[in-house]
Amino acid sequence: MASAPILAARVPTRFRRFGAVAAVLALGLAVAPAVGPLAVSPAYARGPDSLADLAEAVSDAVVNISASTSVEDRRGGGAAPNIPGDTPFNDLFEEFFRRRQGEGNNNTPPPPRQQRRSASLGSGFVIDSAGIVITNNHVIADATEITVIFTDGTRLKAELVGKDAKVDIAVLKVKPEKPIKAVKFGESEKMRVGDWVMAVGNPFGLGGTVTAGIVSARNRNIQSGPYDNYIQTDASINKGNSGGPLFNMNGEVIGVNTAILSPTGGSVGIGFATPAATVMPVIDQLQKFGETRRGWLGVRIQSVDETIAESLGLGKPRGALVAGVDDKGPAKPAGIKSGDVIVKFDGKEVTDSNALPKLVAVAPVDKEVDVTVVRNGKDVDIKVKLGRLEEGEKQAALEPGKSNGGPAAPGRSVVQKALGMEFAAVNADTRKRFNLKDGAEGVVVTSVEQNSDAAEKRIQPGYRILEINQQAVSKPEDITKKIEELKAQGRRNALLFVATPTDDKSFVPLPVK
Repeated sequence: MASAPILAARVPTRFRRFGAVAAVLALGLAVAPAVGPLAVSPAYARGPDSLADLAEAVSDAVVNISASTSVEDRRGGGAAPNIPGDTPFNDLFEEFFRRRQGEGNNNTPPPPRQQRRSASLGSGFVIDSAGIVITNNHVIADATEITVIFTDGTRLKAELVGKDAKVDIAVLKVKPEKPIKAVKFGESEKMRVGDWVMAVGNPFGLGGTVTAGIVSARNRNIQSGPYDNYIQTDASINKGNSGGPLFNMNGEVIGVNTAILSPTGGSVGIGFATPAATVMPVIDQLQKFGETRRGWLGVRIQSVDETIAESLGLGKPRGALVAGVDDKGPAKPAGIKSGDVIVKFDGKEVTDSNALPKLVAVAPVDKEVDVTVVRNGKDVDIKVKLGRLEEGEKQAALEPGKSNGGPAAPGRSVVQKALGMEFAAVNADTRKRFNLKDGAEGVVVTSVEQNSDAAEKRIQPGYRILEINQQAVSKPEDITKKIEELKAQGRRNALLFVATPTDDKSFVPLPVK
């Protein structure tokens, strides 16, 4: 049975509550008189009287998805009984029957592996009466056969139109004998925390099931992909609900049920649906092209926290910090550099690093966009002609581990110490010692003190310091000199641009002591 991805997490069981009025009185401050209770409609207080009419109106458009695939049968000749489910006894039975068949005898070749069919169940919904069905990508996965099962028991073979793992969406097509019931998407961006919602799906393979709740939160990032902005709901979502619709009270789909957070595997009232505003452009592309065509900027970014913001003079955390620029991406010829903070893209504010990938992805390929970056404390406007993300990913796959080339200086260098680390120049000795690539630049970290700020930030021997506060360093003396300058300026932090031995780069702020 296909299930919504389960996110294991520690859920706090107790919360300490503080009385706001008591805290104010304790400080000896005057308390303003109460204005009075908020005017709340009795209808909102008790919730909807019934969802029966809504459930009746949309349920026929919600379907079950049966996906099957061929997998290698570990039982060899197939004589072992098929014990349903994943039980502790499966391996014991398989070992017993392998020995009976001579598989454990060195003189007897094992029987040939056989293929068996593995099936899963999930949910989906119809968006076009001609036969277009939406579900999660993880429901159909690598299925070789997909069947759509309707509420009246009708079973239709489905063709895969297209799928996208990044937002976990798949588009299927069936050929009904007559038009079928369909539902339409609503405006997910207009949903507010506290609005009522209804989920319909196929939990635990039971068949069509209706659950209701409210929008618990919006724009949730659960670290499942680059475009996370889930709607969180307390409407019960369980295994088998994946791919099913989340409705508003007008019967419009405002989300696709995708994941749950649960320590038990069942619903604990924390479910996640991908918003309609996120999936609709992807569905449109899959229907038109059979694949996605996302915009591509060609940068690697990281978050801006308060320490980094202070180091760069941003005032407050905002934007996306460019930690690397792809050599073959659109950003490099346009003039975007490592250390730039992207604060505006195509006329839209970039509030944080999570916002930028979503803005870039929905921008058309080959569109020329305006990008504003903060560089050395000043806004710089840059025009970039976007590429296509999928082509950039293919290119990166063809060139793994590419180095910059070029020789390193021979000999040994004097070790310098700062920020709880010791440094040495990149040369034949350190390149061999730390297995550095040819052409490696910067200054090598040779040791890190235990319990230092650098150790807490997980900097390790073999890492290289490329820049400090956006100024390149090439020898150990550069680092100590720069740290002394920062101290003289009264700066509290140094912003290091760090590279790992595999050339992964990121910005790391460290306090100047």
